Amino acid sequence: VQLQASGGGLVQAGGSLRLSCEAFGRAFNRYRYAVGWFRQAPGREREFVAVIKWSDGTTNYADSVKGRFTISRDNAALTVLLQMNNLTHGDTAVYYCAAATTFILGSIRRPSEYQYWGQGTQVTVSS
Repeated sequence: VQLQASGGGLVQAGGSLRLSCEAFGRAFNRYRYAVGWFRQAPGREREFVAVIKWSDGTTNYADSVKGRFTISRDNAALTVLLQMNNLTHGDTAVYYCAAATTFILGSIRRPSEYQYWGQGTQVTVSS
């Protein structure tokens, strides 16, 4: 299973970006996975942003992005999207997508629950 994140860039505060996470590989059966987004700012730990359970579309968001970010999936393109609106300087980070084979609400926000990781894409929000 391989994941490729894209869509990062430089945007002004209040602006929007859409990140994409493409999953590919012969072993990838999308209905078996949950795909999440994490982010890591310099000097900080990697933190959970959002996750979607591919089989039924169940989602979960970090409180800091709830109401501003939307995670969705495109079955045909095997892509998970993260629409980010009303961005603030605090959203500046490298964003990673990751895939987990289980979706348990009590633990799905932990990076250790994810077996596959993409390479990261930089999001910079200027204030």
